[in-house]
Amino acid sequence: MKKGINIWSFGDGVSIKDAIATAKDAGFDGIELSLNETGELGLEATDAELASIKRQLADTGLELAGLATGLYWSYAMTSETEANRLKAIDVCKKQIETAAKLGADAILVIPGAVGVDFIPGSEVVPYDVAYDRALEAISKLAPEAEAAGVSIGIENVWNKFLLSPLEMRGFIDAIGSKFVGSYFDVGNTVYSGYSEHWIRILGPRIKKVHFKDYRRQAGGLHGFVDLLAGDVDYPAVVAALQEIGYDGYVTAEMIPQYAHHTKQIIYNTSGAMDAILGRKG
Repeated sequence: MKKGINIWSFGDGVSIKDAIATAKDAGFDGIELSLNETGELGLEATDAELASIKRQLADTGLELAGLATGLYWSYAMTSETEANRLKAIDVCKKQIETAAKLGADAILVIPGAVGVDFIPGSEVVPYDVAYDRALEAISKLAPEAEAAGVSIGIENVWNKFLLSPLEMRGFIDAIGSKFVGSYFDVGNTVYSGYSEHWIRILGPRIKKVHFKDYRRQAGGLHGFVDLLAGDVDYPAVVAALQEIGYDGYVTAEMIPQYAHHTKQIIYNTSGAMDAILGRKG
């Protein structure tokens, strides 16, 4: 398995260039970037800007581990507002297009939400309505993903939606495309289940993997901690990934960042991942 780091782990205000340099120095094989609304790697990024990012990666010898985005918290495919739903679909199309130009083989997609506790005032959508809207949207996007050669990875995240591995498996299978699968987040399952169970049930549907750790006793967002400091059974996780034949990227998404000496979390994470994967640092 390859070792990646998500750009959100670096904190706000860090440029892609600096993040790439730090990731390389810390011993990562690749970096996962994020499509933003504006600014660097924004929705309106030009081909020249994307080519520049691709060159920076090539010059550093780093791969693009995947392409995420936080925009689905603002624009949801399950929203009660049609304009919001259409915007979310457009974001996904742009994410597919951008990933193809940058050379990423999968994107992280949040297909909507029933409710989001950590976003004040977030709308609440009836579960069955959310399911139907998400299924319709992703089914329409699947051919575009296939045409671009970029897989849509549905993330299990705190959106009160697709809450079990059986439901996630059923949702993916209902779409029926080999270009739609799971962007499995290890840490996001711990509050209500066991990551290794999810891995075995989702099996070959897993396109990409996020590493985080979570301490159940803390609860809420405060439960996210450094790798190996929480309740994720990483030996069981690695064994399950090996069992299903997964050999792609495992990418750390570290939250919260350190208040001081912020780069240190990147190096600490790299060392923890070496221990988890049985690699020599």
